Amino acid sequence: MFSAEEVCAVTQEEIGVERQKNLVALSERMGVKFNDLRLLNEALTHSSYANERRGEVRNSERLEFLGDAVLELATSTYLYSHFPQLPEGELTKIRASIVCSDSLARLAKKLDLGGALLLGHGEELGGGRSRVSNLEDAFESVIGAVYLAYGWEVAYEYVTRQLVGEFAQIENGGRQKDYKTMLQELVQKDGSGRVAYEMLEESGPDHDKTFVFAVNVNGKFMGRGTGRSKKEAAQHAAKIALDKLEKN
Repeated sequence: MFSAEEVCAVTQEEIGVERQKNLVALSERMGVKFNDLRLLNEALTHSSYANERRGEVRNSERLEFLGDAVLELATSTYLYSHFPQLPEGELTKIRASIVCSDSLARLAKKLDLGGALLLGHGEELGGGRSRVSNLEDAFESVIGAVYLAYGWEVAYEYVTRQLVGEFAQIENGGRQKDYKTMLQELVQKDGSGRVAYEMLEESGPDHDKTFVFAVNVNGKFMGRGTGRSKKEAAQHAAKIALDKLEKN
């Protein structure tokens, strides 16, 4: 094991003084002190950056895999403990709305994880720092790093602290709604209904895409939605279809 002084020296040698300063600032925003910043650096190393260096550095994908599991368990544990009145099906829907891509990307933006990412040249030019998928992955890989550094208790505390706003929405009855699931359940009440989504349009540069989706219910066009991601556009279309069906 390295001493604190040895870790500092090794970190400066491997990632550079400026990078070390940026990671220290990030750990302060996170509220988690990393004794070995190399782990946090790995969590923010995109595969495109590692590929350009021909395997000389490790990318974040393994930490993302671990962090995804920790995030789901921490969220499930909190919901199970704090909402004993809710059945399994409702807990599953709420968890899905909390850990969806857009939600995690929004939380990553608050920490400026995008600004701390190490990206390959092409990913950088393509707006990779603001890409929803990159931000979501970074949020999960950082959770994986926290878990490896400190274990379950600290990782659980970190996750629940980051998600405090989402949990508050549930307690106040204002959680995010999964319109696609709501539409599916409404249409399939008798077991015969069919819901289908179709992407109509994709426009804009890679870092600022706009998608347009149509939703058909039993073969009939029921709504057209737009969004910055495919998921957001489909959700918007589903909401429009739900409104129409409820009015009828």
